Amino acid sequence: MRIAILDDYQNLALQSADWSGVKSHGDITVFKDTITNETALIERLTPFDVLCVMRERTPLPASLLSTLANLKLIVTTGKRNDAIDVACANACGITVCGTNSPATATPELTFALILGLARGIVPENTSMRNGGWQIGLGQDLAGSTLGIIGLGRLGAKVAVIAKAFGMRVTAWSTNLTKDRCTDLGVEYMPSKDALLADADFVTIHQRLSDRTTGMMSTHEFKQMKKSAFLINTSRGPIIDDVALIDAVNGGEIAGAGLDVYDHEPLPPSHPLRQCDGLLLTPHLGYVTRNTWNVFYGETVEAILAWRNGTPIRVIGP
Repeated sequence: MRIAILDDYQNLALQSADWSGVKSHGDITVFKDTITNETALIERLTPFDVLCVMRERTPLPASLLSTLANLKLIVTTGKRNDAIDVACANACGITVCGTNSPATATPELTFALILGLARGIVPENTSMRNGGWQIGLGQDLAGSTLGIIGLGRLGAKVAVIAKAFGMRVTAWSTNLTKDRCTDLGVEYMPSKDALLADADFVTIHQRLSDRTTGMMSTHEFKQMKKSAFLINTSRGPIIDDVALIDAVNGGEIAGAGLDVYDHEPLPPSHPLRQCDGLLLTPHLGYVTRNTWNVFYGETVEAILAWRNGTPIRVIGP
């Protein structure tokens, strides 16, 4: 077999699991970069029988999969991957498997961003390193309101953490029910606008879809308090970048913490990098030792199970 590990930015995949069993069946090639040009990507991936992919870093659409005659197995980290055309893969005789995905890392990073914004950690650190001292006045979390857009697996964990800080927690999403909020001790908000107008911090925990793409734009920022902060650790396209930059620069909101972007890695010249009031991290939400151990450990398990004729955690269309 020829096995490719894609988008291993930090070259950690082989250190995060015991690949010896896989190596006994074939050669492993690790790619640290991300190719977006489909022609170049086809040329790179054509020789491989197995692709190990990290979340949605490299899309695998039908136009690509239908050209990869050698490809027999795709293992994605996580139980689903919207960047893979699973139906096309199945039609081409390609098995698609997934792994489990720990649910703690992203909520923890969400609060790192909330705290970083509330207490001005980066500018205060910069001031200290430049010989200065206090330069800002922080925002207390205790007594503040956190509005959660999307109260699923991750949003629910964020709610638990927020209450530990003494925050009032509200939530809204299109399909959210009052019963779900009651079960989690969260206040149900009747509309997105109502949540935005009420919250001191707004955090997004929704999947990307036609319904959620661009759901935070000019109108939404105008509903928020001028003192409020926005946090996004879900998917970049949920927020309209241009509208966000305008809202921050125009003082319509106090700032934002972003971990996800329309294009990743974020281009060096991207306007988000130049906007004051933004706390930016390079999609670190799920990038932790434990998560990597689960992701790559179960990737190895999936490859060996498939090799033995008993694939596990198969993903259907």
